[in-house]
Amino acid sequence: MGATRHILFSLLKIVVVIVLIMLLFVIGMMIGYGVIGGGKPLSVFSHDLWDHIFTFFK
Repeated sequence: MGATRHILFSLLKIVVVIVLIMLLFVIGMMIGYGVIGGGKPLSVFSHDLWDHIFTFFK
């Protein structure tokens, strides 16, 4: 029982770290686009914005 509990606790820590990384990435995009870039922070999730960005890579 002790080994199973240790494995589950380790997996939980990994999941928490992944969620925190994704959350900080989203917050960073909002700060970068909204504060530094001068746009509206929630506009970073706009489909039109990402279409415009990906046209530079085509």
